[in-house]
Amino acid sequence: MKKRILISDIARDLGISVTTVSFILNDKSKEKRISEALTKKVLNHIKKVGYKPNQLAKSLRTGQTKILGLLVEDIGNTFFSNMAKQIEKNAYEHGYHIIYCSTDNDETKTKELIQLFYDRQVDGFILTPSEGLQETIQNLINNNIPLVLFDRYLPEVETNYVVSDNFNGAYEATKYLLAEGKSQKVGFFSLYSNQTQMRDRLEGYMKAIDDHKSQAYIKKINMDEKEEEAISLIHEFLVENRVDSVFFATNYLAILGLKAIKKYGIKQPKIFSFDEHTLFGLHEPRISAVSQDIHTLAKEIVSNLVREITEKKKTTNKIVVPCTLKIRD
Repeated sequence: MKKRILISDIARDLGISVTTVSFILNDKSKEKRISEALTKKVLNHIKKVGYKPNQLAKSLRTGQTKILGLLVEDIGNTFFSNMAKQIEKNAYEHGYHIIYCSTDNDETKTKELIQLFYDRQVDGFILTPSEGLQETIQNLINNNIPLVLFDRYLPEVETNYVVSDNFNGAYEATKYLLAEGKSQKVGFFSLYSNQTQMRDRLEGYMKAIDDHKSQAYIKKINMDEKEEEAISLIHEFLVENRVDSVFFATNYLAILGLKAIKKYGIKQPKIFSFDEHTLFGLHEPRISAVSQDIHTLAKEIVSNLVREITEKKKTTNKIVVPCTLKIRD
């Protein structure tokens, strides 16, 4: 590991004072009437020797760490991992770094992680909130901690959020299946959850069913259900109801559905998933999906959080990003 270069080393190399170097590094050359020639000389030398400012000292001076805390439900899920990648890219372009982890949709774990990030003095939070976090989120707001919720929001808490249009995405997918003619019986798999994204997807499905004057076929599964039990429940539902097509409210539910079909050797109905997965384009027959616009979501999340950090006048932004249907086979 290379020896850390200090401001005093730069001052010694150039034969000037440490104070002068410090003023130039902090963009105070004009204010302190330091010549352009000397400023350029110092900056060129800094570039040449590869000097990097002490981030801890800088954060103590500015009150900012330039670090954002990202807490997602499951970083192993393709949607959240792709979102994390895009958020990290956008944050870097704004001069911020990301530290992130998974909450596993566990209230206690989420609260512990929020406290950990808070103690580390991150400049702001990006959160996919689990249930029961209303008081914790409100405390962050009361303490003027910048934050943006994404994927889902808390109706009881007035704060920034960026979410996909879950209702219309589910509505359009169900409408497409019903409009095919052959799909008179469209089943819907979801989770036992009060989170807004899950509620909106169910309501979108129901609206399309009602508009088409069809019968609803709904099965909910516990979030913490063991995989083998979930696969068995999906199989039972498909056999008992003999649906023509199935809409899964998440991509991991859709994958469990494919596993059930393969394990029990039953005929595959037409399948639609809310959210993409690499597997869906490779599987035969291929799986259609409601695709979330991760690029726009990430851009809106970061820009709103940075605005919250840098601007004194606080505004609450509630952004809903449209989804698109990816029709396959």
